[in-house]
Amino acid sequence: MIDQHQFLLFLGAATLLAVAPGPGMLYVLARSLAGGRREGVLSAAGTFLGGLVHVIAAATGLSIILATSATAFAFVKYAGAGYLVYLGIRMILTARMDADLPGLPLPSRRNPLWQGVATEVLNPKTAIFFLAFIPQFVNRSSGSFHQFVLLGTISVTLNTCADLIVILLAAPIGARLRASAALRRRQRRATGLVLVGLGAYVAFSDSR
Repeated sequence: MIDQHQFLLFLGAATLLAVAPGPGMLYVLARSLAGGRREGVLSAAGTFLGGLVHVIAAATGLSIILATSATAFAFVKYAGAGYLVYLGIRMILTARMDADLPGLPLPSRRNPLWQGVATEVLNPKTAIFFLAFIPQFVNRSSGSFHQFVLLGTISVTLNTCADLIVILLAAPIGARLRASAALRRRQRRATGLVLVGLGAYVAFSDSR
């Protein structure tokens, strides 16, 4: 079973990451502004399904490795911790240079559901993130696959919930994201600090 303290830590970090504006959120926002709430919801459903593809693919491969090799488990743990620290530092540094938000991506005429799936599935950064983030909270002695799928599904669901809020408030949120560089910098700094702290914590915590 997942340790309660680890789960709460995971839930807090995953929630903060979900509400931080990123490419997926901007994609859903663009769809909502261009085609209304229906297109926005279909796009969010597509990115949700695409995220689940990454979760199951990562869980299938990683669970075998984590369950059979203590060395491999340690490697994944430290590599993931290092990646989280790197990602956090990069977010903090790039926040200082974030003066203007690039134009929102222009949605095509394709089916928003399947385009959302394709957009998420074909994004390698999503796969790398799950490989680095989720294993830090998996209890190796209790079965990795089901824990990985559960935590990954929770993470994807939180992202989708944030997207649905964006859809409901598409017009004001779109205007604010385009106008407030200070807001984006604060969000990126906060998320970056959480990632650095999380990476340091898992690197120095006891192996499970």
